Amino acid sequence: MKMAFYGSSLLSSYWNGAATYYRGMLSELARHGWDITFYEPDAFDRQKHRDIEPPDYAKVVVYDATPEACRAVIAEAVKADVVVKANGVGVFDDELLDGVMDAADPRALRLYWDVDAPATLAELRQAPDHVLRRRLPELDFVLTYGGGPPVVSAYEAMGAPVCRPVYNALDPSTHHPVPPQERFKADLNFLGNRLPDREARVERFFLEPAARNPQARYIIGGSGWETKGLPGNVSHIGHVGTADHNAFNTSAKAVLNIARDSMAEVGFSPATRVFEAAGAGACLITDAWEGVELFLAPDEEVLVARDGQDVTEHLRTLTPDRARAIGEAARRRILAGHTYARRAVEVDRLLRGALAARRERSAA
Repeated sequence: MKMAFYGSSLLSSYWNGAATYYRGMLSELARHGWDITFYEPDAFDRQKHRDIEPPDYAKVVVYDATPEACRAVIAEAVKADVVVKANGVGVFDDELLDGVMDAADPRALRLYWDVDAPATLAELRQAPDHVLRRRLPELDFVLTYGGGPPVVSAYEAMGAPVCRPVYNALDPSTHHPVPPQERFKADLNFLGNRLPDREARVERFFLEPAARNPQARYIIGGSGWETKGLPGNVSHIGHVGTADHNAFNTSAKAVLNIARDSMAEVGFSPATRVFEAAGAGACLITDAWEGVELFLAPDEEVLVARDGQDVTEHLRTLTPDRARAIGEAARRRILAGHTYARRAVEVDRLLRGALAARRERSAA
C-alpha cells in the first residue's frame, strides 16, 4: 500500500513540534507494510537544522518552496492508495490541500491529518469559505493528534464524514532513560518554542515561579526566547535537537509541560513532550487540562499544576526518591498503553478496512 504524506518536515524538528509525532507514526506504519513518501518544503531554515538523516521507513522528497515545485509534488498524489495532507506545512497549504485532493486517484483514500486541531477549528469558525471547510465533506477521514470528543464533534459538525483522534505517543527506541548531563542539570526544565498562544502560560507557570525562587536553577530550551526578559536564575539554551531530548529530561529534578492556550482550553491534547518525558523516566509537572488522567494518573505518574504557585509547591516538596518513583511509574504506564506501535495498529486497521470496503463496492 502506498501513502503520500504532505507535511511540514520529517527531517527537522526546527520550529516543527510535529516531527516527533510524524516519525513515530510513520515508522510504525511502515512496519505494517506501508510504502510511504513524505513531501516537505525547503522552508523556514529547517533543512539547515536537520536532526535526522532520511530514514529507511519513508522516502523523503524535499521540494523548493515555489509554486512550480508545489505543483510537481501535487502531481505525485495520483500514485498513492492513501493521500494525506497535514496541517501546518507552512507554505502553499491551501494549494496543497486543493491540489492533492483533486490529483488523488478516485479509488484512493483522502485524509486530513491535523496536529493542531483546536487552532485549526478556531480558524475555520472565523472563515466559512476556508478551503478546508469546503473540502471536508469530500474527505474520507480527519485524523487529529489530540482534542478528544470536543474536536471530533466540531469537525463532524462542519462536514467531516469521520474524525478520529490518534493521540501523541512514545517511541521507546528514541525516547528512553539516559545518564544525566551537567549542561542540563536544574531544578526545573522546560522545552518549547516561543509562540503567541503559549507565552503568557510560560510566564505564569515557569518564569514567575522562577523569579519567586531565586535559589533554584531553571532551564528553558526552544527557539524564540532570545529576546525575552528572563529571571537571572533562568538559562536559555536555544533549540534543543531531538537527539538531546532524553538527557534534557533526565538531568533535571523535574520537567515541565505547558500546553498552548487552545489545547489547554479544549483538553485531551497531550503534547509530544509529555510522552518524551515519560519515556525517559523523568518526573513530569504539567499544567492542568481536561483528560490528563486518560494518559497519566495525577500525583502517582504526573504532577498537575493549576497555576505557578502549584509549580512552586510541587518543587518545594519533591524529593529525589519521589521524583524517581513518579518518573518510573509514568514510564511503565506509557509503555503499557501509549506507544506509536499501538497507535499504528489503530490507523492501519482503519485505513485497510476503508480501502477493502471501497474495493468491494467497486467490484459489486
